[in-house]
This record gives sequence, structure tokens and C-alpha cells, in this order.
Amino acid sequence: MDNIMEENPSEMADMDKKHARRNEISENIAIVQMRIEAACLRSHRDPSEVTLIAVSKTKPVDDLLAAMDAGMTYFGENKVQELTMKMDTIGDRVHWHMIGHLQKNKVKYIVGRVDLIHSVDSLDLAVKIQSEAEKRSVISNILVEVNMAEEESKFGATAGEAIALVEEIAQLPNIRIQGLMTIAPFTDVPEENRVYFRNLKKLAVDIKSKNIDNVTMSILSMGMTGDYEVAIEEGATMVRVGTGIFGERNYL
Repeated sequence: MDNIMEENPSEMADMDKKHARRNEISENIAIVQMRIEAACLRSHRDPSEVTLIAVSKTKPVDDLLAAMDAGMTYFGENKVQELTMKMDTIGDRVHWHMIGHLQKNKVKYIVGRVDLIHSVDSLDLAVKIQSEAEKRSVISNILVEVNMAEEESKFGATAGEAIALVEEIAQLPNIRIQGLMTIAPFTDVPEENRVYFRNLKKLAVDIKSKNIDNVTMSILSMGMTGDYEVAIEEGATMVRVGTGIFGERNYL
């Protein structure tokens, strides 16, 4: 009597679906990296100067593992609860970045655990990060978020406020300001955002010229799925790509 068990059709379908999803993510990453290289070539930059951050908000851990298998090592999350869950699951095999708006009461969950906080938009938030970093005897690397387009719906200091904010935060001993971050307006015409990226770069140059202690302007985090190529042409060193890698967001 034949004892060979038949394959479960539903399990086979799930495996096929998972394999197809992994291939999709891998192919998307290859396309994004190709476009990054092309943008660097156009602007006479070395592609090694640009770090691709996979924005994995709302995506399951399996998607992150697929991206890791395709070579991704930098991941950005918008919400602290989701970030810490994924950190607990995946661990320190990758670089974790907090890119979303950070509430002061959530700071304690990520200080000392993430590589970089992109979204420091006030002195009060920086003071809270300083307090938690001091408790843990760590240095927190941050970016100052600048609302270059001055959109009411977005967080961040205005360009006019940014230098003073950097100077104030720089006095906090357990914080290192590594650069600036901006979220440009949503648009179907990426070229429209060039002015915001260009002006953020100019602002970074102005701040760097002041030689402020605890401040470097080595990172410009700007550009997302719709406009990262323009951002790179204007000097981005980190681009935050979610939809371009994982597809549309899964709203819960």
C-alpha cells in the first residue's frame, strides 16, 4: 500500500504565494537601486553616498525578511509600537530608524535601540531624548526635521527656525545631530519638489559652516517613493522608500 502523503493543496498555494511575494520585493529593490544609481550618475555622485531605507510600516515581518534576503539592511518605521515589535522579532541584524512623528511619551521605548531618529522637531522632544539617553548612558543620533514647504499638515521646524533649534539641541550632551530631514509635499510631479530639496541642502551647508559642537551635517534624509531621484540629484544621502519596495500600504 502506498504510504506517500498527498501534498496539502492549500499549503502549496500559500508557499507559491509567499515565493511570488519574495520575488516581487526582490525585483522592486533591484529597480529602486538601479534608479538610485542612475540619479547618482546624472548628478556626478557616487552611489555609495546614498543609503536606501526600506520603509516597512504596516508590512508584515515576512516582507522585511524578504527584503533582508534581497540585501536590505536599513529599515524605517513610523510608529513606535510597530517598530519595537519588529525589533523584538528580527533583532539587531539590521539598522532600525524611527522616521515618523515621535511623541515624548514614546521616547523611552526607542532610545538606545534605534540607530537614528529622523523626526526631532522641537527642543522639548530633544530634551526628553536627552533625559532617556542619559539614563541609559548612550548617545542618541538624531536628525532635525524641517518643514521646508511649511505645510500645516506636517511637523518640523520652519527653515527660519531650524538654525536656532539646532544650536539649542546641540547643547544637550547625549545627543548628536547628524543632519536634517524633510518630508516634501505629495505630488504627481516630482520636479515640483526640487526646490525644497535644494533649499534643505543649502540650509545644511549654512549650519555646517557654523562649526557647532555635537553637530555634523553628514546626513540629508529626503525623498520618498515618488521623488527620491530628484532628491538624490539635490544631495540626499538617505532616501525613504516604502511603496516602491513593498507596494501600497496595508491600512489596518
